[in-house]
Amino acid sequence: MTVDVIATAASNTEFSSASTLRQRTLKTSIGCTGIGLHSGVKVTMTLHPAEPDTGIRFRRTDIPGQGAIVPALWSNIGDTRMNSCLVNDAGVQVGTVEHLMSALAGMGIDNCLIDINGAEVPVMDGSAAPFLFLIECAGVVEQAPARRAIRVLKRISVSDGDKTATLTPSTGFSIHFEIDFASKAIAQQEMFVALDKGSFKAEVARARTFGFEQEVTMLRSAGLARGGSLDNAVVIDSTGTKVLNDDGLRYVDEFVRHKVLDAVGDLYLAGAAIIGHFHGVRSGHALNNALLRALFADSSAWAWSTVSTADAFAADMTAPRMVVSG
Repeated sequence: MTVDVIATAASNTEFSSASTLRQRTLKTSIGCTGIGLHSGVKVTMTLHPAEPDTGIRFRRTDIPGQGAIVPALWSNIGDTRMNSCLVNDAGVQVGTVEHLMSALAGMGIDNCLIDINGAEVPVMDGSAAPFLFLIECAGVVEQAPARRAIRVLKRISVSDGDKTATLTPSTGFSIHFEIDFASKAIAQQEMFVALDKGSFKAEVARARTFGFEQEVTMLRSAGLARGGSLDNAVVIDSTGTKVLNDDGLRYVDEFVRHKVLDAVGDLYLAGAAIIGHFHGVRSGHALNNALLRALFADSSAWAWSTVSTADAFAADMTAPRMVVSG
């Protein structure tokens, strides 16, 4: 894996705006029960309101003491095989956090304490939509402090073979994602979306995780996908030409939309919203995390910022959409 950094350096200072938005948390607690996609174990999870400036944190209720707290941060990502798995200094894990993190990002939730009695977030239907529904049912409230964000100041890119992940300066937050599979059921797909008000729910949230029939045995022998089924994933047959789910696809390009969903969740592990443009080419959880590590390793590449109305609702539709080579 290589890291490519190109741009003019800028000072690491905090930006602010007169139309600054406030931090947000849940109005009330709400929970759900489901199975882990990879563990196959039943788990119960409850989302709670949290104090300002505490961020997103998981609390393993099956583990006593302070070691049960697992902050949802890029620096705590351990395993990235087929999911983003958090692990704290005590070795306590919470896996498959990306879909929930994506929903929290899409709803602009800055602070939330998540109780969970197992080592993996329930997969639900394989998308972020059930978590979005939970947040909407709980309600959202504003908090007094300004919403903080990480403003990208220069281009940061990481690559691994033909895979790349890139962040560039931009207003708001937008994503351009490209995939290319040998499977005829997927083939080449790409999507550009400016994640402003309402676009996450309308265009991204319902896209489900996907996999291939012939990979199931291999994944399960590696301790993965034990809870996977046609109820929580789009599965492509062994010929690579047919979707096995009776209900078909939710979007014609559901596959690339889910990759966008994953990227939104992975990038929210930055610890705050990102103001910038993300371009992924065949990128996955490992490369998305490597991109955040490269960003934070360069203090001239980012700055703390507050989130203005313009940043939240007017992402730059002219952000670069070309293929970026690593």
